[in-house]
Amino acid sequence: MRYFLIFSFFLLTVPIFSQKNKSMEDIHKIISEVQQKYAPDKRTAVFNISSNVEGNEIQLSGETNLTNAKTELINKLEKEGIKIKDEIELLPAKNLGEDIFGVIDLSVATLRVKPEQQAELATQALLGCSVKLLKKNKEWFLVQTPDKYIAWLESGSFVPMNKEQFSEWNSSDKVIFINNYGFSYSQSNLNSNPVSDLVAGNILKKIGSEGDFVKVEYPNKRIAFIPKSKCEEFKTWLESRELTADNIIKTAKTFLGVPYLWGGTSAKLMDCSGFTRTVFFLNGVYLPRDASQQVNVGLPIDTKNGFDKLKPGDLLFFGKKATETTKEKITHVGIYIGNGEFIHEAGMVHISSFDKSAKNFNAYRLNQFVRAKRIIGSVGENGVELLKKVQY
Repeated sequence: MRYFLIFSFFLLTVPIFSQKNKSMEDIHKIISEVQQKYAPDKRTAVFNISSNVEGNEIQLSGETNLTNAKTELINKLEKEGIKIKDEIELLPAKNLGEDIFGVIDLSVATLRVKPEQQAELATQALLGCSVKLLKKNKEWFLVQTPDKYIAWLESGSFVPMNKEQFSEWNSSDKVIFINNYGFSYSQSNLNSNPVSDLVAGNILKKIGSEGDFVKVEYPNKRIAFIPKSKCEEFKTWLESRELTADNIIKTAKTFLGVPYLWGGTSAKLMDCSGFTRTVFFLNGVYLPRDASQQVNVGLPIDTKNGFDKLKPGDLLFFGKKATETTKEKITHVGIYIGNGEFIHEAGMVHISSFDKSAKNFNAYRLNQFVRAKRIIGSVGENGVELLKKVQY
């Protein structure tokens, strides 16, 4: 689970302000209320607002990608009789021009918490995934992924597009790569040079076929060929997804042994929530990115008296339970597979047990268990979204 600063606001303390003797403390409170309403999770919203006294006005500066939040903030302040000088920039930034969309052009693109290579890995996005561009810093772009996650993406990782180009990409016929690993080739021949590696969930535009190969086009117009046996028509694949316990467990087990990587969300390397997200993604369901976000979706399961009410496919959450003085903290997630066992990514994807007599008993996770949520049976409600309903 990662936390990084996309949201911040800096408040200058001034004793008294305006003709109504409105204190800056009241102004700070209004800003905080708007932030809590529209941007409570700094991983999924930009709300970086500064306030300052300038003459007989309050100057609001900074940036946000939330038009409603900015509008409500100004309206609330003006309703209190406060004169506002609005210098808040709405994202996408104007200097991006019309290119405010993007499509990932690498098998797995890395997004970081800051616009620099040495910065912490925040998350990953797969080939064919769409992103919204928010602003630019040299060769880095602050982007928002379909699961609302906001982080920095290097320019060579995606292709920027305007509305027309983006619409054309979305409406085109596509294929999805279904093997965990593989390659696309420069010709319809396995002995030809590879164009790139591919992982499960990669999506490319379909432009034809040659023999046992599908001819595809990358977002940057590269042409390649993929064996038909390793990909499916994207629309057909979407419609064929069945969210069942058997399918979830079968998919999860294909990743056994895959090493852990903080921020990873692909078949190459994963973190705990990247693993659960990928498993459900490949079964047609879009989960939030982090464990602390995933715990907020699905149906709650009563585990106060043990694990007898759990069903295979349920998500298990670990960390620290809430106390009278501290909030609940979720730090890990796994998938229940039955008989007291669960599959999760920790070091590598493996199976652990709650059963103290089992060889794979995991005392640490048993002691850290917090609660469970059911995704199967709650699609379309409780925050669980079908992939086909998301602008991927």
